[in-house]
Amino acid sequence: MIERTYHLNRIKRLLRDNPVVLLLGARQVGKTTLAKQVAGQWTGSCHIFDLERPRDLARLSEPELALEPLEG
Repeated sequence: MIERTYHLNRIKRLLRDNPVVLLLGARQVGKTTLAKQVAGQWTGSCHIFDLERPRDLARLSEPELALEPLEG
């Protein structure tokens, strides 16, 4: 696995100041893996939407409904 300490710390800093952080990039570069690593270390509530999963993609077709039950 690639060491991504800089990226992990950067995302954590962003999460302290922002309720939502988007990881955007080409397919298969490790966005989901990075998100899961951050979620595993994050003490607050966390939810990952993976747009490769049809269920998550469908949920986000109505963002207000998808995001309403989330805290943060």
